[in-house]
Amino acid sequence: MHIHILGICGTFMGSLALLARALGHTVTGSDANIYPPMSTQLEHAGVTIEEGYLIEHLQPAPDLVVVGNAMKRGMDVIEYMLDTSLRYTSGPQFLSEQVLQSRHVIAVAGTHGKTTTTTMLAWILHYAGIDTGFLIGGVPLVDTPDEHLQHVFAHSSYLGAEKDPNDSANTGYFVIEADEYDSAFFDKRSKFVHYRPRTAILNNLEFDHADIFADLNAIQTQFHHMVRMIPSTGKIIMPAATISLEDTLAKGVWTPIWRTAVIGTDLAKANTLVNADIQDSQPENSSDWQAKLMSADGSQFTVSFNDDKDATALVDWSMSGVHNVNNALVAVAAAYNVGVDVKTACAALSDFAGIKRRMELIGDVNDILVFDDFAHHPTAITTTLDGAKKKLAGRRLWAIIEPRSNTMKMGIHQDSLAESAALADYTLWYEPTGLEWGLKEVIEHANAKNPNIGSQQVLSSVDAIIEHISSHAKAGDAIVIMSNGGFEGIHQRLLAVLSSK
Repeated sequence: MHIHILGICGTFMGSLALLARALGHTVTGSDANIYPPMSTQLEHAGVTIEEGYLIEHLQPAPDLVVVGNAMKRGMDVIEYMLDTSLRYTSGPQFLSEQVLQSRHVIAVAGTHGKTTTTTMLAWILHYAGIDTGFLIGGVPLVDTPDEHLQHVFAHSSYLGAEKDPNDSANTGYFVIEADEYDSAFFDKRSKFVHYRPRTAILNNLEFDHADIFADLNAIQTQFHHMVRMIPSTGKIIMPAATISLEDTLAKGVWTPIWRTAVIGTDLAKANTLVNADIQDSQPENSSDWQAKLMSADGSQFTVSFNDDKDATALVDWSMSGVHNVNNALVAVAAAYNVGVDVKTACAALSDFAGIKRRMELIGDVNDILVFDDFAHHPTAITTTLDGAKKKLAGRRLWAIIEPRSNTMKMGIHQDSLAESAALADYTLWYEPTGLEWGLKEVIEHANAKNPNIGSQQVLSSVDAIIEHISSHAKAGDAIVIMSNGGFEGIHQRLLAVLSSK
């Protein structure tokens, strides 16, 4: 079958294209923005990519058009598709019908940590020898001599083994990043409603995606649609005492729940960093799974399950941050639910290298460390900087932040922005042309109101940011660049300027 994908270079659609190729389909696609690493992955897989959204790309007619959620009515290619009665579907529906129907689906949902947790879980299962399919919204970092793991995690999706009705040990698992964003212009349900998981991780839940959701309750409604589909023989795994999730489940739940908690030396703060709406400072009292911090930066912790002495092990890894400890804990619990013992899961995480664009060290120039991170929500900014501050103790910490998401551009979180970056010694905010509200005025007001948020200022061009950093950064500093986009190539441009000093 010839499949053409509109919006093929998005992380979800590009990963879907790789799965379609693995199923044996001929795959082509088009996108307005074609850039690595997704474009490179697709080209290597034999997928033809065309720039722009042109009617000619649908001539001759493909057997099926998979429509990305960036497509809108009024676009020439969409009107042509509808007028000529081409067969079409959404990405999530295609995935459900072509891949997930025969699998035990493990869905990872939540406002934050979906990509990281999904990758951790898929890594654990493959480490344990389970040929698991997966689709994640990022590219794993692979630092292992194991050739199987190198091959599987070279891309952002993998088909894995289907369920074998003649082999009870081969259940056909598929781990998927379960996004709450809508499916397509003709299907405004959240993507994850299509996945029908048997095991579901609900990592956290905050207001986001203000361009499509009116309020938190609207998002909770979508989460509950998914909860309604989880069988009574399945499992829900979630952090304990999280108000927004508990309120969601209060609408009705028919599936057993495991609750998790991170405990450590600064318990209240640690759990608040994991979930902004944490209900109390001692969620371990109502938790089945616990991660106990053995180091303040989260680089070492123990995992335990209820009173099972055999379900206890240590994780000693390269990651940092309480949020990543929480991500790891729910991943271990989900793996345990499908048969992986805790010691194996923790050993797998100890070999886990992380994901591109999640506190990824991209350069060390004259002892100035430069990191790339995907954080684009106040909670994510806070948790990222908390982990960085502890892991990079002794270094001055710079944060460079682009408010790029639709929610950020609308100014929904503007009152909490300055506070979210308070852990950085110096913060540079980028205010792009056309922002609908005054970022500079917001930060200046916060500076005047609270002198404890560090040095924060707003600059209106990437060139100005690079010039400021090159003039003020010095050996021993660490710079974290936070954006969910390309940020006008600031990463390599900054490294080039620092190298020339």
